Amino acid sequence: MKQAIHPQYFENAQVICVCGNRFTTGSTQEIIHVELCDKCHPFYTGEQRFVDSASRIQKFANKQKKAQDIQSKIVKKKEEKTKADNAPKTLREMLMGLK
Repeated sequence: MKQAIHPQYFENAQVICVCGNRFTTGSTQEIIHVELCDKCHPFYTGEQRFVDSASRIQKFANKQKKAQDIQSKIVKKKEEKTKADNAPKTLREMLMGLK
């Protein structure tokens, strides 16, 4: 095994969670910051809540809204096209429509 190529190992590395929980473990980093731990993760606590760190739910809702807007525009264009197709095209058709 080569000498002096391995990182320094800390026996008592501190892990700090966003919820405030702290515990020690062995690691190559002295202090580790995490977003979830066993005290606040929904799987371990039994709570039903969304873990939305990257606002994925909001992004999904925005995509759904855009898709609905595009779909309504497509429907509106189709209605305009059918209205234009059903409109009288000649003077005779317009006069026949008056009767």
